[in-house]
Amino acid sequence: MILHCTWWICGIKVKTQPLFFSRNLSPIIISGVESSMAMGDKHNHKDNKELQPLLVFGPPTIFPIFEAQNSHTYRFLKAFSSQFPLHQFLTEQKVDPSSIQVILCNPIQKIPADVIRLLPSLRIIVTSSAGTDHIDLVECSRHNIQVVSAAADHAGDVAEMAVGLLLDVMGKISAADRYVRKWGPSMPLNLSFGSKLKGKRVGIVGLGKIGTAVAKRLEAFDCRIMYNSRNQKPLVSYPFYSNVVELAGNSDVLVLCCPLNEQTRHITNREVMLALGKDGFIVNVGRGALIDEKELVQCLMEGEIGGAGLDVFENEPIVPNELFALDNVVLSPHASSFTSDGFTETCKLAAEALQVFFSIEAIDGCH
Repeated sequence: MILHCTWWICGIKVKTQPLFFSRNLSPIIISGVESSMAMGDKHNHKDNKELQPLLVFGPPTIFPIFEAQNSHTYRFLKAFSSQFPLHQFLTEQKVDPSSIQVILCNPIQKIPADVIRLLPSLRIIVTSSAGTDHIDLVECSRHNIQVVSAAADHAGDVAEMAVGLLLDVMGKISAADRYVRKWGPSMPLNLSFGSKLKGKRVGIVGLGKIGTAVAKRLEAFDCRIMYNSRNQKPLVSYPFYSNVVELAGNSDVLVLCCPLNEQTRHITNREVMLALGKDGFIVNVGRGALIDEKELVQCLMEGEIGGAGLDVFENEPIVPNELFALDNVVLSPHASSFTSDGFTETCKLAAEALQVFFSIEAIDGCH
């Protein structure tokens, strides 16, 4: 089986491409191995006592579908539903921690070092998200644990959400919707003006796959695109800014698409927001902690920036209460990749990654 997943090996991201497991669980590029999946079918007809234990954190948004499709293959240990520490949860489930080889997760619940150390036989962590900042990759590297991102290619979906949030907050669409719902015969039309998107200067922080997709869509609005990224891209014609404050100072809009790490945490701070200015807008479809959320709330309430479209938050699922009353903010519950096609593909990728893993385990067990 050839998979198109993103793999993390010793904490290093491996570019998404067709991959298969080698015997030492390092992915290698091969072709013509469809028949190797036949051994995975042996797992499909086990009785309940022989089902492979699969520890689930989060849970992933795909989990209800994934569980229904794979209940004949795995015994799902729903750690996300327990209020107890993991070791106590496993004891209650009468599961030996050393029997667990696989975790299925998403960013809602972190996989820290103490969880990894509790599971001596853990070999693979499959996350339904594109990002892996919720997993301790350093600890995984120490224990030779593979980390697989089974996320479908959501770049287009996320880019469209970014453009949608931007159109909404600039045009005050959601604010107008709320107004209409309480509008009555005796109420005058009392709406503030929106802003047009056409011709705006848009600074994109993180010109990867998603950032590039955002740029292409905004070109249709005659927007002038510029960007900040870890490195300047020699084949990209957009102006490059190595400093986010300078990028903000030359932009009408900032769109955040970069990964979250120690270098990008709070990359959009108060200085950046003040540089963007009172008529500037921020859209975040990356990770919540890319923005200093407390400062964002203050800047929005004080009118230091024009508005914000947010699909992510610093302490999800907690959203600052102050944002709910603001008409210059549009909120979305980390739903930019919520499409039926994407869910189906992610379920398939996660199932195939696990099936390949257990197939290799079965082959090695025969030697």
